[in-house]
Amino acid sequence: MWRAALISTVLLAAGSAQAETKPEAPIKVLIVTGGCCHNYPEQRQILETGLKARLNVTVSHLYYDPKPGEAATRPKLPIYDDPNYGEGYDVIVHNECAADESDPAIIETVLAPHKKGIAGVNLHCAMHSYRSETFRAPVTAGEPAARWFEYTGIQSSGHGPQSPITLTIAPEAHPITEGLSGWTTTKDELYNNLTTFKVTPLIYGIQPESSVAADRDKTFTVAWTHTYGPQNARVFSTTLAHNEANMREDAYLDLVAGGVAWASGRLK
Repeated sequence: MWRAALISTVLLAAGSAQAETKPEAPIKVLIVTGGCCHNYPEQRQILETGLKARLNVTVSHLYYDPKPGEAATRPKLPIYDDPNYGEGYDVIVHNECAADESDPAIIETVLAPHKKGIAGVNLHCAMHSYRSETFRAPVTAGEPAARWFEYTGIQSSGHGPQSPITLTIAPEAHPITEGLSGWTTTKDELYNNLTTFKVTPLIYGIQPESSVAADRDKTFTVAWTHTYGPQNARVFSTTLAHNEANMREDAYLDLVAGGVAWASGRLK
């Protein structure tokens, strides 16, 4: 938590140093949630509480919790018919799971704010969303099937059984991971990496206790940054935190808060 407090102190001090009578405005964060496989009502609360405890932020939500009988892998998110859903926000956090949503028009609408330059933060199942039928094969930049992966930065096609992930911080210095040490998660999903799009790796993960012996020595990037689109929007992504217990871990919330602060340009 000391690192989280440092982020907040840096952000607030930056504002007071510029002008004592004009503190820096809060980071305006929009969190998009909904879809299959997770307790999204609870995750909304965890993320908002965690970010507000660590950063000077305002938090808004756009979400859709599928009703019984609906296709949870194609949630009817309110962003699907509004390309301007990101207007007025500094950072959009994608925490949805739309694994079977492949409509090109919807994908372009979801990407529209980021093409305009609005920063993005992508959590866990966001990396497995908006996929075409060819998502299990490596894609190439510019292909229709690569649209979403070019934004998130890494193409992932799946994961193995849930097991603790041993995390190692990349040796190259980065403001998001400054002060963070490697840790081992509770049971979590380790997403594979098929194709990368000029990312900067931040954290690597391995599952030495996996129930699948062949997976125990596989190391994948689990957190990274890159820029996207004609405006070079900043994008931070992490595949960690399938379960709410993972998401409540202080180290995880510190990481996401650092990603939000960096993406917004506020992390000094």
